[in-house]
Amino acid sequence: MSNTTTGDRLQRRLGVFDAVVIGLGSMIGAGIFAALPPASRAAGSGLLLGLGVAAVVAYCNATSSARLAARYPASGGTYVYGRERLGDFWGYLAGWSFVVGKTASCAAMALTVGSYLWPAHSHVIAVAAVLLLTAVNYAGVQKSALLTRVIVAIVLTTLITIIITTLTSTASDATHLDLTSDTSTSGVLEAAGLLFFAFAGYARIATLGEEVRDPARTIPRAIPIALGITLAVYAAVAVAVLTVLGPALGTATAPLADAVEKAGHPALTPAVRITAAIAALGSLLALILGVSRTTLAMARDHHLPHALAAVHPRHKVPHRAELAIGAVVAILAATLDVRGAIGFSSFGVLVYYAIANASAWTLTSDENRPPRAVPILGLLGCLILAFTLPPTSVITGAAVLAAGAALYALRRTARPNGTQPPG
Repeated sequence: MSNTTTGDRLQRRLGVFDAVVIGLGSMIGAGIFAALPPASRAAGSGLLLGLGVAAVVAYCNATSSARLAARYPASGGTYVYGRERLGDFWGYLAGWSFVVGKTASCAAMALTVGSYLWPAHSHVIAVAAVLLLTAVNYAGVQKSALLTRVIVAIVLTTLITIIITTLTSTASDATHLDLTSDTSTSGVLEAAGLLFFAFAGYARIATLGEEVRDPARTIPRAIPIALGITLAVYAAVAVAVLTVLGPALGTATAPLADAVEKAGHPALTPAVRITAAIAALGSLLALILGVSRTTLAMARDHHLPHALAAVHPRHKVPHRAELAIGAVVAILAATLDVRGAIGFSSFGVLVYYAIANASAWTLTSDENRPPRAVPILGLLGCLILAFTLPPTSVITGAAVLAAGAALYALRRTARPNGTQPPG
């Protein structure tokens, strides 16, 4: 259990609207501009089936997470739920999966910003984006929520414009939605696993549980609202882009910009590219926010250096955790090309939610548990999707989880009685 004094607690400043906006900024920013092409390559004309499977699993995860977050309104999300419901190791494994996978996702989003704004100097732009948004998060969660609100408004306006212009163009061909021989069960499941990367943003609402007003009411309302809006947007954009690009969607590097241009509106292409960069910024902002809060929770329990558990006395944010995560992401963005990390990130996040569903299954009727079928379907869905991802993603993800488990075992061996050091 974590030992946290009142002075180390974060302040509850976020209402339902801000929580929904943070979830939208996480999901829409990451997924719609990054996950459609690889998912299309996997599923072919079955892309929409993959989206549907991902949405069902995401709904189960969202329901389980909402009930758990209302029960345990503290920073850390499934790290806290797994620890409280299943034991210390499972909470640690969830936190490890989240921090490692989402740190890679942060770098990927930063490089996405650079590749859209200035491809020749994408690493420089990526590092600048990380430093800027780390500073925004450091200044306080209310400022982060305000910036995310502006970003979501811009992205949604542009996506609605894309949907209208493509679906009403003469280039739109509804036959591209018909299932053909390029669709297989394994391909649909792989696509669902990749598209799940785009739905994972509602975790950001749960990891902010210590900063939400009236969490027992706010979190269960905010998570399904954010997920429902995102699913509607994803489905509409997927249909619009697929009807225009068809099989070419699988090889597109900027699918939404390509769709607008093919639909006969090339003047909109620069706006779409700028919006893609803004969307990636919104996703990066929320990712840094969520990873730093999970780092805070793990540091409180000494699973990570306890110095990272500090909360800024004035801004009331985990400033050391935010600076540490920002520094690691900046180094990755400066030295690596991690835009292919969607599969790796999806593997880690699916493991994270498998533990969330297992935790929700242990809730009693007095603890407002979800219907039994929800966590069972969510758990099985997460495991199936995780192991139908590309082999390299599965192997790398499993190796990273094994490394985390080894570190945990070493820590337990060093303190066989499970005692925590002073601090």
